[in-house]
Amino acid sequence: MVSTFHGLETAKRGMTAQQLGLYTTGHNISNANTPGYTRQRVSFETAEPFPGAGLNRPQIPGQLGTGVQAGTIERIRESFLDVQYRSENTKLGYYSSLSSALAKMEDIMNEPSNSGLQNIMSQFWSSLQNMADHPENLGARQVVAAKGQMVAETFNYYYNSLDGIKKDLGSEMDVTVKNINTIVSQIDELNKQIASVEPHGMLPNDLYDKRDQLVDQLSSLVNVKVTAVKPTQYGQPLPTAVGLYQIELVQKDGTSFGSGAQLLTVDTTTGASQQNELSITAENGVKAPPLNGNVQSVQVGNVTLDNLNFSGKLKGLIESYGYVDANGEVKGHYPEMMEKLNKLAYAFASEFNHIHKQGYGLDKTDPAGEFFDLGGSTDYDETINYAQVIKVHDEIIKDPTNIAAANTPGDNSGDNTIAFQLADLKKKNFKDYSVPLPNDMSGTFDFYYAAMIGDLGVAAQSANTNMENVQVLVDSVEYNRQSVSGVSLDEELTNMITFQHAYNASARMITVIDEMLDKIINGMGVVGR
Repeated sequence: MVSTFHGLETAKRGMTAQQLGLYTTGHNISNANTPGYTRQRVSFETAEPFPGAGLNRPQIPGQLGTGVQAGTIERIRESFLDVQYRSENTKLGYYSSLSSALAKMEDIMNEPSNSGLQNIMSQFWSSLQNMADHPENLGARQVVAAKGQMVAETFNYYYNSLDGIKKDLGSEMDVTVKNINTIVSQIDELNKQIASVEPHGMLPNDLYDKRDQLVDQLSSLVNVKVTAVKPTQYGQPLPTAVGLYQIELVQKDGTSFGSGAQLLTVDTTTGASQQNELSITAENGVKAPPLNGNVQSVQVGNVTLDNLNFSGKLKGLIESYGYVDANGEVKGHYPEMMEKLNKLAYAFASEFNHIHKQGYGLDKTDPAGEFFDLGGSTDYDETINYAQVIKVHDEIIKDPTNIAAANTPGDNSGDNTIAFQLADLKKKNFKDYSVPLPNDMSGTFDFYYAAMIGDLGVAAQSANTNMENVQVLVDSVEYNRQSVSGVSLDEELTNMITFQHAYNASARMITVIDEMLDKIINGMGVVGR
């Protein structure tokens, strides 16, 4: 015979389970707009039937159901989409930082425009041609001096502006490294909180969400590989427990660096963790922050990564700011552009001075001096920032008659031989220059400068296009993630009504059983009273 109170227990279990479902639905609705939240659901399970197998089981037709019980409250999340999102998010971080840095460089170079070097040089060449046509005209010489000064100041502006942005990139890199270490530290702290819950057979879903959100943020900064670890000495976690996160910095293709680069390690036995901070060392051997000099290497704890083959925002900043490659050469968009400006300023000014010194100023008997001042340098020196120091000699500014237009001394007001040679420098190929130049210079001044601007435009457009394309992929994967993990208010409202009706039905069941028991207790055996 079945227990008299069997139905009460079954109905009570139904009420408890549906109430838990309602509360979970309410939690989902409350966090519908919470960033990083993953919707949760109650896993309902059928309770053990009565009676169990045994010799003393009651003689009833068969096993009788005992209701429902809530198994676990779990997150609805697809790990494959997380991996895919983080992979694309790393690329987005890389291209975004690269695109931003190159856009700033384009703003500085500002070509084509009236204030760009190309237009300033055009004005300078025209002034030289005008002086060649009128070598006796003092006004024409004053214009040459003024336009020459504009050329020097444009070189100065370009170099100093690029150097300023480069320093800003270095500061941003310092902040990015700090953010990486802070996020890893926060993940470590969440690991410890999760480790205090999982061994007791519960799922800390909200802590999981916070940790995954931090990993998403970290993935935009560097390539990371996340490994979930369940230590052997870990109590009795549920099979669906996620475990503790171990974070590794990996290469672009997802493979580990040769010596390994564990940002956060977890002991597989005890679950004890250790954070290895990421840091950057400049070429002068000094560890940042502050970053002073091109990037030499990246360290993760005691592991040094000379091979900077990773991605993310940090790599985009490094490629823009400058780094030393495996051959010891300085690479990077900003140092390379600044080096090209130095070479261009040196080549142009040195050859201009060489021609200028062969002539004579207006009615001068002594050979002319240098037109441009390169800080006293004669041969090309990679340590001198020619674009930063170039200027028109003070003697030229003070007295434009010192500008050489003639190749004869004394009464030479009609001699324009040197003036024509200076004006023709515009069309002269670098390989025909009389002064020694860096080996990789070819073409004319205008051709070389146009190639610099063209390369910048191609690089900037490529970075921007890649950023837009990857953004589409990130949005697509995030849409898929949200379709699985996001909260749908329509669906939650449907669940709320479903749980409410089931709860009410279970409550009604208790009322019915109460009436049945009342009939037995108070309505039977009262005849003759």
